[in-house]
Amino acid sequence: MTIANKITLARIGLIPVFVLFAIYYGQGVLAGDPQEALRWAAVGTFALAAASDGLDGWLARRLNQRTELGVVLDPIADKGLLLAGILTLSFCHWTNALPVWFAVLVVARDVAVLTGIVGVFALHGKVNLRPHWTGKTATALQMLSLTGVMLQPEWLVAPCFSGWPWMPFVWVRNLDVLVFVTGVFTLVSGFGYLGEGIAQAHRSGHGDPSGQGGGKSD
Repeated sequence: MTIANKITLARIGLIPVFVLFAIYYGQGVLAGDPQEALRWAAVGTFALAAASDGLDGWLARRLNQRTELGVVLDPIADKGLLLAGILTLSFCHWTNALPVWFAVLVVARDVAVLTGIVGVFALHGKVNLRPHWTGKTATALQMLSLTGVMLQPEWLVAPCFSGWPWMPFVWVRNLDVLVFVTGVFTLVSGFGYLGEGIAQAHRSGHGDPSGQGGGKSD
């Protein structure tokens, strides 16, 4: 096994470690006795796992060690870390947690996209899913939201409209605005990927009800 693949496996192994630290910190918050050491342990574990993403890719290119196993493991590790962070910080009672609807939206989008990929592959024999800027933006914003919740900077959890005297009854945090924008991009990117999958199915001839598509692909 290559060094890059070992680092990727180590990143996967760090996911449950992060989840445990996050859960125990959340239990302390719920009991009224938050242990900041546990929060920073969770932050450090997550940061280490995220940093290893770039390291394994660099080593694979540098040492010419790209393998089929690495191609499979790397996106699993990336998506697993991101989803674990979103789900954990939505349900584990952190002081400034992510809303539950956000976790449901992210998981639903990923399940829908994965289902579409499987369906297109079953019909077409291959899938050409090109990364879209909305998907990249959604992923970046999801990571930014996670980072904000974990680090809890004062400006992010402060009221967004505190300086607007004509809106005295609206109390929305900057974090709420960030999560809402992230949710919008997550939803839009999901529809974009599903639309591309449907277009691929039509190009293969399976979307032609007359049966005259011939099953040919472009």
